[in-house]
Amino acid sequence: MSDSFDPRTHSARPDELAGRVIAITGASSGIGRAVALACARVGAEVILVGRNARKLEAVHTEIETAGGPSPTIAMLDLEKAIAADYDQLAAAVLERFGRLDGLLHNAGILGTLSPIEHHDVPTWCRVMHINVTAAFALTQVLLPVLKRSQDASVLFTSSSVGRQGRAYWGAYAVSKFATEGLMQVLASELENITSIRVNSLNPGRARTMMRRQAYPAEDLNTLPMPETLTGPYIALLGPASRGVTGKTFDCQS
Repeated sequence: MSDSFDPRTHSARPDELAGRVIAITGASSGIGRAVALACARVGAEVILVGRNARKLEAVHTEIETAGGPSPTIAMLDLEKAIAADYDQLAAAVLERFGRLDGLLHNAGILGTLSPIEHHDVPTWCRVMHINVTAAFALTQVLLPVLKRSQDASVLFTSSSVGRQGRAYWGAYAVSKFATEGLMQVLASELENITSIRVNSLNPGRARTMMRRQAYPAEDLNTLPMPETLTGPYIALLGPASRGVTGKTFDCQS
């Protein structure tokens, strides 16, 4: 695959992800919901991972109503989950599907925007746990199932503040730097010995609750809807990105 690969220019076919099983964390709202709907629209069997059953069931209904393959709901609270919860999810995926073709780490929290000098330590630990440690743990238990796929993709959600630090972004920015590091280490470990590729994607500005929390005075009408940003996700989760690994991408210019 050429280094010139740009997921922003990819146009998905109607059957782009047909036959693929893709798990998405934070699938109940925002970008996670939009990507889940988009993946199902082009044929993927989606595993909706989250902690809010009511919201996940609503996404499940949306996918079925739109005529997509029936999705699966996997309840997992990334803040409170213990080892047995992760193991149970991995076992369920293996038993039902026999493999996993895609894993999107989309769930995350902002925490509080604060100077390092005054940053609340418990909040710091919570952000790092949900945004980094939980993603590591979920990836680890699902690697044996991903290895059963002939063409698997792991995609981490990044941020511009995880590539260039910015004042007051505290734990969130540091967690995204760590996410980029986790992606690079995992990609290097798996390259040439498995069919699993590992990349990161920065969605950029979007009309989400997290964006609203970070920029409460921002005009929502100036922000793109999550539904308009799903193309690069499909490109990186599907066959279009075969051979591309260890790279960082952006949804928007």
